[in-house]
Amino acid sequence: MTAKVFIDGEAGTTGLQIRDRLRGRTDLTIASIDPDDRKNPDVRRAYLNGADAVILCLPDDAAREAVSLIDSPKVRVIDASTAHRTALDWTYGFPEMGPGQREAIRAATRISNPGCYPTGFLALVRPLIKQGLLPPDWPVTVNAVSGYSGGGRSMITEFEDAQAPGYTTTAYRPYATSLKHKHVPEMQHYAGLAHRPLFSPAVGRYRQGMIVEVPLQLAALPGRPRIGDIQLALSRAYEGEHFVEVASPGEAMITETLDPEALNGSNFMRLYAFGADELGQARLVAVLDNLGKGAAGAAVQNLNLALGFDEATGLES
Repeated sequence: MTAKVFIDGEAGTTGLQIRDRLRGRTDLTIASIDPDDRKNPDVRRAYLNGADAVILCLPDDAAREAVSLIDSPKVRVIDASTAHRTALDWTYGFPEMGPGQREAIRAATRISNPGCYPTGFLALVRPLIKQGLLPPDWPVTVNAVSGYSGGGRSMITEFEDAQAPGYTTTAYRPYATSLKHKHVPEMQHYAGLAHRPLFSPAVGRYRQGMIVEVPLQLAALPGRPRIGDIQLALSRAYEGEHFVEVASPGEAMITETLDPEALNGSNFMRLYAFGADELGQARLVAVLDNLGKGAAGAAVQNLNLALGFDEATGLES
């Protein structure tokens, strides 16, 4: 017997990526709504309540509306928007975040898919706070660059369609200079920080892939941890994990450049701890695909957990 999955918003960037990852699965049936009926609330309600699992790939308000249409208590919902990321009655869909998180996702009927930037940020920072190396009230800074697919269809058009108004040939640009990026609340909440991290995102002229970096003044931290302590904390946190890997100290020592596109098309994330003990400084870096572990890959991983399948099913490539 197969499970029925409905992707609400399947024509969007994340929806298309999810469909691609589910293609060929014999344990799932994908319910697809006729394009003419996408705005018909009665038809949508039937699809939303007739599935075993629903994945929402919608703007925030539309995602909230979709949830309001679900009456069946049996439907498992995975929301890829930011609408429910810090809601108390939703489970955060980052299985590797800590002990018990995977089991919580398996038991949940409402799962919020993490944002791409928070996935890298939390993977780096949360273990350090949990293991006492980074105080919760520390003023944390995070710098990041993503491919333009992270901005959705409008940004993809801006960078790819030379005939479109607003077409740009810009190679790289910072954005969210108001410091009010919508991913910051979940970064602060799930890291357990007392203050908002200072988030400096940027977009580069390439389609997908990202680097998330957290610089640390180790010499200023209580206990003055060394880079080996940071490396050990990350290694302990992700020991035995399949999709999150920590580069060895030897690899970090000889790594001089990183490619934000290195893990494109996959659900993997790789973490690096670069540092110089004599300088008392470190650069912590996460490399991932913003459409993979940062979006569609994570959604499929959560779907597998929610439906009782092996979480790596369809995500090995």
